[in-house]
Amino acid sequence: MAHLFGKNWTRKQLLERVGNPSQIATVRPHTLTDGRAKGVSAVEFSTGSGFRFTVLPDRALDICAAEYCGRSLCWHSGPGVTSPHSYQPEGLEWLYGFFGGLLTTCGLTHFGAPCVDEGKPLGLHGRVSFIAAEEVNVETGWQGDDYLVGVRGKVVESSVFGAKLCLTRSLFTFLGQKRLFIHDEVTNIGHAAAPHMMLYHINFGFPVVDAGSRLIAPSLTVTPRDEEAEDGKKQYASFGAPTAGYKEKVYFHDLAAPGDRAMAAVVNPEIGFGAYIQFKKSQLPHLIEWKQMGKGEYVVGIEPGSNLVCGRDRERAEGRLRMLQPGETASYDLELGALVSSGEIAAFEKQAKSALRGKKPRIV
Repeated sequence: MAHLFGKNWTRKQLLERVGNPSQIATVRPHTLTDGRAKGVSAVEFSTGSGFRFTVLPDRALDICAAEYCGRSLCWHSGPGVTSPHSYQPEGLEWLYGFFGGLLTTCGLTHFGAPCVDEGKPLGLHGRVSFIAAEEVNVETGWQGDDYLVGVRGKVVESSVFGAKLCLTRSLFTFLGQKRLFIHDEVTNIGHAAAPHMMLYHINFGFPVVDAGSRLIAPSLTVTPRDEEAEDGKKQYASFGAPTAGYKEKVYFHDLAAPGDRAMAAVVNPEIGFGAYIQFKKSQLPHLIEWKQMGKGEYVVGIEPGSNLVCGRDRERAEGRLRMLQPGETASYDLELGALVSSGEIAAFEKQAKSALRGKKPRIV
């Protein structure tokens, strides 16, 4: 049942008041026409609640923008949206096409720091976000008293003499809601075992992130990635004003997840606004926090992953690298949404504290 304008509505009640559900909830495919984004296909969604977001089929069905009642949930990078043809695999060149947004997918065969794994040079975060989706289908329709708007498609990362993986993504929301859902399936469509790594690079930005904002998460342990993160590790959950010359700090979180439900949010208590994620820890056992307080590059990444971000060579050496067998599928389910009042923030924090069952985060 849709919740709109302070009350719940049945399908019958809404259809008595509108000629078409698109009067309230919309899905609008279009094409970007300017600069480095020229020719990139996009699909804009609106749920009627004030929640809007834009999906890019030409960039693996990633989410380049999201807002609630005019307030952005995410950070937009300086490069902005670029064509998938701008992909550069070497070293850190990936950053020239990193638009930030609510979601940039990293994988499918590797993500994390550049490295050399079994003689193969690997650049930052993999190529999947630079692959255009195939068989893209926009969907709308009633499911009982709920009206669904969504998009699905396939993203194939395939190489001659190399790994052949297919990501089937379904991304959807419902009329009246301020959240969206992602269901991903990654299948090995080749004839040999293939390495598989998956990271959801979720990038919260202003006004979710501002001086006084904080992270809410049921963290059992918090581990700094390196010496830079070691400095200031006790402040891992608090965020300050933009700072010139700030160097990124990365923390690895092990979350309490009763019933397999992991959760995290970044909130701005001053304005009663925030953004959250929920996911299954059995699917994505690691949560990476990317704390970047630089001027213009002012973003907090809350990134569930199948692995850590120190490079595929290290993941292999430490026994965390998953090999998908021919025909085998890995599945992922996530929920992303907005917290739009002090009451919603308090309720989310209560759930996070309950998940910890009296334990306190341990910084290691």
